[in-house]
Amino acid sequence: MAFYDLSKVERVKLVEKISKEIRDNLNQVTNKNILLYFSDADTYIRKSGYLAIGKIYKSEENSQKVVVEALQKLADSESEKVRQTTVNAAGEIGMVDFEIVKGFFDKGLFDNHHSVRNAVIGSVKKMGQKNPKPVLKWAREYLKHPDKEIRREVCHGIELRGRTHPQDILPLLEELQHDKTTRVRSTLVHVLGQIAYKKGCLQTVVAALNKWENKELVNDALDEIVDVHQRYKDFAILTQEEAIAYIDKNYKVQ
Repeated sequence: MAFYDLSKVERVKLVEKISKEIRDNLNQVTNKNILLYFSDADTYIRKSGYLAIGKIYKSEENSQKVVVEALQKLADSESEKVRQTTVNAAGEIGMVDFEIVKGFFDKGLFDNHHSVRNAVIGSVKKMGQKNPKPVLKWAREYLKHPDKEIRREVCHGIELRGRTHPQDILPLLEELQHDKTTRVRSTLVHVLGQIAYKKGCLQTVVAALNKWENKELVNDALDEIVDVHQRYKDFAILTQEEAIAYIDKNYKVQ
């Protein structure tokens, strides 16, 4: 039976069971049940597993070394589900202690399965919200990587931090402004649109774009920003008309 086929009470009991069995495994220095939950076909069972790992790491200092060692073994699994869930677990840890799990993302970013690479990007998003300084420093190292997909994925990964703190990621995005790869360029334009519609963000983004050299890309980004204010009109702080008026007044056409 799938996780959400259970009643709320049953789901709570199952999460408690998963957490207990994972903790017992860590105490016994075995991965038997951890592997069982990390490889489960149900996304929410796997999620319960990696969330349990994260909680144990954050709340039980004496278990931290054992947790990381267990994840290091799981990271080499032949199962993409296990590798994916391991990266997600590392992401939970990276929200408070990035350096200890940095290697999981260096490795996962080049995994041959898209689900593992996606887990890296998802983890970068959540870590960037809670622990931005080391995470963005790590991301910056990959913005000039020769593999266009790495550049694109990292650009996408830092987006969430930019939605609330665009000033933190704009210097990184600026490094991609001359990227000639269509997929990277499209992702860059998309991200610029996504970080410009919340309170105070349009002003920050437009001020930065005034200083960018690639005016063709900037024009595409401004079009995207205007479009986003319509698509997300229920969430945007400004109407599309107000966004257009602000851009017309404050963007210095060259």
